[in-house]
Amino acid sequence: MPGSTSPAAVNATGIGRVFQAKGGPVTALDGIDLRIEPGELFGVLGPNGAGKSTLIKILSTLLLPSTGSASIFGLDVVTETARVRRIMNLVAGGDFSGYGLLTVREQLAMFAQFYGLPYREGMAKVDAQLASFGIEEIRDRKISALSTGQRQKLNFARSFLNDPWILFLDEPTIGLDVSAARDVRDRVRAFQAEQPGRTVLLTTHYMAEADEMCDRIAIVDHGRILAQGTPTELKRMVQKTPSLSLALMHFQRTFQWTPFAPSQASSRSPRAIVTVATPLVSVRRCSDSRLASKRTLRSAA
Repeated sequence: MPGSTSPAAVNATGIGRVFQAKGGPVTALDGIDLRIEPGELFGVLGPNGAGKSTLIKILSTLLLPSTGSASIFGLDVVTETARVRRIMNLVAGGDFSGYGLLTVREQLAMFAQFYGLPYREGMAKVDAQLASFGIEEIRDRKISALSTGQRQKLNFARSFLNDPWILFLDEPTIGLDVSAARDVRDRVRAFQAEQPGRTVLLTTHYMAEADEMCDRIAIVDHGRILAQGTPTELKRMVQKTPSLSLALMHFQRTFQWTPFAPSQASSRSPRAIVTVATPLVSVRRCSDSRLASKRTLRSAA
């Protein structure tokens, strides 16, 4: 585990990534500069397609950058890939890695062997993670029979087996219910608290999640970092930005219509009268044949 004199947990300079598509080059990342200190829980916040997952893949050695350089605790992600992989792990939302025919415990035991752990040590860690994530009761259940929340808890249990220095979380709570997402966030905090210097890089498009969990946040869109700072600093930046407020006076409008053309309407055709009144909307059904030939708007103060 890194000490107080360790290099930055993540140091990225000018990272760019361009994909070649049929319609022409697509720039996913455009000059990303990022520094994360050991022990930080750092968030990358942005909409879908902003480049968050591409950045995670480059930092976790799954994808080569087109330009720039990056290192993890001083290890270059391009030239020292094997050494980087020994000190990191990755959990991605919706990633159901493994084999459906294996049981939960067998799956974790398999990954413990992949990580090079001695058998007894590996199985001890497997049982500890099963207890930590509250999935002991399903230890003998096949992977194919697990729910989405159970699979994601299994993914987290797998990611902790090798005691990573840095944990990459790529939108890990996607598809989880409120309770399962809360359990995952609590376990991530506990993981960091167990050992000083453990670092987490989280990507998300949930602002509340980033605000709740992260020490610092970078806001990313179109492959660029637009702003960076603590949640409090970013909120102050937003408050200083000019904004436009629109105030609506109380009103009520009644719309009458039929979804059919007059020639197609009959006395039995369903029609509706919709009354819109700030802030309520009410709808009631009507069968008055006189509405068939009318499309009117009446406004009343």
